[in-house]
This record gives sequence, structure tokens and C-alpha cells, in this order.
Amino acid sequence: MPAAGFAAPMAPGAVEFEARITPYVIMTCIIAASGGLMFGYDVGISGGVTSMDDFLEKFFPAVYRKKKLVKENAYCKYDNQGLQLFTSSLYLAGLVATFFASYTTRRYGRRPTMLIAGLFFLVGVIFNAAAQDLAMLIVGRLLLGCGVGFANQAVPLFLSEIAPTRIRGGLNILFQLNITIGILFANLVNYGTNKITPWGWRLSLGLAGIPAILLTVGSIFLVETPNSLIERGHLENGKHVLKKIRGTNNVDAEFNELVEASRIAATVKHPFRNLLKRRNRPQIVITICLQIFQQFTGINAIMFYAPVLFQTLGFKNDASLYSAVITGAVNVLSTVISIFAVDKVGRRALLLEAGVQMFISQVIIAILLATGLKDGEDLPHATAIIIVLLVCVFVSSFAWSWGPLGWLIPSETFPLETRSAGQSVTVCVNLLFTFAIAQAFLSMLCHLKYGIFLFFASWVLVMSVFVLFLLPETKNIPIEEMMERVWRKHWLWKRFVTDADLMDDDDEDVYSKQENGKGNGKTYDNSQL
Repeated sequence: MPAAGFAAPMAPGAVEFEARITPYVIMTCIIAASGGLMFGYDVGISGGVTSMDDFLEKFFPAVYRKKKLVKENAYCKYDNQGLQLFTSSLYLAGLVATFFASYTTRRYGRRPTMLIAGLFFLVGVIFNAAAQDLAMLIVGRLLLGCGVGFANQAVPLFLSEIAPTRIRGGLNILFQLNITIGILFANLVNYGTNKITPWGWRLSLGLAGIPAILLTVGSIFLVETPNSLIERGHLENGKHVLKKIRGTNNVDAEFNELVEASRIAATVKHPFRNLLKRRNRPQIVITICLQIFQQFTGINAIMFYAPVLFQTLGFKNDASLYSAVITGAVNVLSTVISIFAVDKVGRRALLLEAGVQMFISQVIIAILLATGLKDGEDLPHATAIIIVLLVCVFVSSFAWSWGPLGWLIPSETFPLETRSAGQSVTVCVNLLFTFAIAQAFLSMLCHLKYGIFLFFASWVLVMSVFVLFLLPETKNIPIEEMMERVWRKHWLWKRFVTDADLMDDDDEDVYSKQENGKGNGKTYDNSQL
């Protein structure tokens, strides 16, 4: 396998690097993925807390009064921009924080970035649990958002770089699995604390300290990734860690490829500007589209506001929280399915199957609401049960497809020189549209009514067509070989990664430096760019 920057192109059937699946690497990935627990808990806790009367009466009295009006339009009970800001402010802060996280990830490593995330989480939890007014509450959410920005930047990169190629998908999905476990944990907590008056909401917000401590303490004991160590010049340490996580001393081929990729990365002084170059067009387009599509499935509208949504649809308070627990459990179990399926079935097959399942379930929910929910009345009992089941069908399909793969695919497609910047764009776009959905959903529900599900179903149709024609398969392909084995073979994206496109002005300078004193007869290795 060529390791030098100017060698023969990689053959399509390149030999996989030797790597054993060791308990050490599994445990390392589990600890790192605990960053998803905090993110998931934040997603799940807000919906339950905002449906609690004590919380609403203290911070959002206007919403509390509207909720008590029996004849109020059922779809508009919770339409309040301040209430939506409580949920969405976290994601706005995360959007800003990810740009700083990109710098710390590249300059100091993946592990310190996760530690910073844990510290932000801990301080944010203290502010939220002790909040005396809305301002203090929002400050706490903003601090939690900074933690989300740093964690979502570092954890997927860490998992992709630590994991052996053949199980990279499964180990990377541990991050999404922890998100779903965090959501389920939050739903269970809300179900219990809802009965504690008047401070149950404080306990809900305060228990976020458990996953925050797990991430903070776990980050102290994690090993740094070989990619990051080599990128920052710690070659011997990088090789030592590579041997440790691969469970073998035969790591020279992979080590040399990482060193060469690091050398190329060092020539890139402006990684964000480099992302805009033609050769990086496929990765950046797919990354941005995946993040937008992931949010427009409608999943976060359901997960943020599950208890609120079920109350809006006519469920009583306990029933709505109980239904949220059911969907949370389905979310966890379905994500486990993805861990075992993603490296066997492949990314594209999971996404396409889920598109059909999500589309059908959302259309049927819209029809049932259109015919069954009237102002001032509750849904018929049988209809309500069917809607919960359909929501579970929708959640399950998302959990084994767009949920984990929306994070996995971007983290494994960028070359080393733009990987931190690319992950920053991934997190930024994800949080931007998460913020938009969180801020707009209750108002959309009020105005579109049952049509909100048709709105999301139409997006599911669009994104499925995108996957069918524009998303290549990336399973079981080493990260540093994506250019040669994926992009150069795709019917559309190969137009952007020809030799002429790869050899832009900056690369010609690198090429000239490398050619000095090395003789002729060597070709430019596109897989290393």
C-alpha cells in the first residue's frame, strides 16, 4: 500500500490495515461516546419540563394561563416564542461554540475538547437547577449549548479515528446510541419529577449533572487519537497509541499513511478556505445536505416537545409523559439495530428504507389528526393509541438511519487536512437547523395544525431522492482512501476530483517542494489530498 505522497494511485481493492477488536478500544469508544448522553438528556428534558405546571407558572405564566383554557385551540396551547427560546437557545450557543471547538480540536486534540465540553455542561447544569428567573435559566441553557458545540465537534472525530475500519460505523454510532439513552433517561426523570411539587423541574434539570460528570471525568482518562497526535508532531506517541488501539505491532503501513496525510494537512494554513475548493465540493455538499435533511425529518420536533405534543393531541399530563417514555425506549432499541447493521447492510440501504417508513407513518398521522382532533375535544382513545404507535414507527426508522448516519458519514469522508473544519461545518449546520426547528415548531404546529406532519413528510421524500442519486456508499473503506475509492468512482462527484482539480495553485507548490531531489517517474497520489 503506497504511503508516500507521490506514488501510484491506490488500487480499488486495497488491503485493509491490520487491526484487532480489543476490549481497550471498545471501552475507550464507550467512554468517549458518553458525550452523547449529555446532548440527549438536554434534548429530552426540555419537552417534559416545559409541560410541567410549576415550571410554566414560574417562568412562563402566559403559557400556563393559556394551557388552562379548555376551549383554546388544541394546536396553539404552547405557542410562545419565549418558551421556544428556552429550548432553542442551547442550539444557538452550540452553533457559535463549534467554531472555537474546531480550533481546540485541531490545535490541542480531541480529548481536551471533550474535557472542555464536560466543564461547560457542569456549569450550565448548576445555573439551570438553581434558576430564579428566566435570564438565569437562559444563561444555563447557553452554557449547555457551548458544551454541545464542543462535544459534537470532538466525539464523532474521536470515534472515527480510534475505531478499526471494519467496525467504524458501529462504534461511531455509539455516540447516537448515547444520545437516545440520554433522551430516554430524561423522559423517565420527567415522568417521576412531574409528581414532585413545586420543585420537580429543578430535579429534572439538575440530574443532567450525572452525564456531565461522566463526560468530564471520562475525558481525563481517555487516550488521544493517533491522527491528532501525529498531526501535532508527536510521532512516537502517535505510533505507540496506534499499536495499543489496534492490538498489534504491525502498524507501519497505517502509521506511514497517517504521517503522510498529516504532512499534507500541515501545508493547509486555512482549512475553512480549503473546504471551498472544488476537490472538497462533494464532501461539503453532502455534509450540509445531510444535516439539513436530518432536522427536516421532524425528529427533533417530536423529541424536544414529545410531552407537549402528546398533551396538544389530547393526552393527559401523565399519559403524555408516559408516551414520551415509550418513544424514547423505541429510539434506544432501534439505534442498537443500527450498530449491528450499518457495517453489513451499508449506509445507503438504511437511509432509503427509513425514508419509506418515515413518509408513510407521517402521512397516516396527518390523516388521523385531520379527521379525529377537534378544538376543545380530546382524540378518541383508539386513535390516540394508533398515533403513539405510528410515532414509534417513525422514531424507530430515524434511529437506525438518519440519526446516527447524519453524524457518521461526515466524520468519515473528510481528509485529515480539512477534517476538523469539516466537522465544524457539520455541527454548525446541524445546530443552526436544530435551532430553527426548536424555535419554530410550536408556532408551526399552531398554524399548520395536522399539516405539520405533511410538511415533514414532503422533506422525507426529497431527502430519499437525494440519497438514491447523490450519496455514495462508504462502508468498510479506510478514511484516508475515500478520495480514490469513493469520490473518483461516483457518476457525478468524480467530475470534481480529477487530477486537474486536485492540483490547484497551493498543491502545485507542495508538489514542487516534494519533487526537488526525488527524481521523476512518480505520479501524484490523489488519495492523500
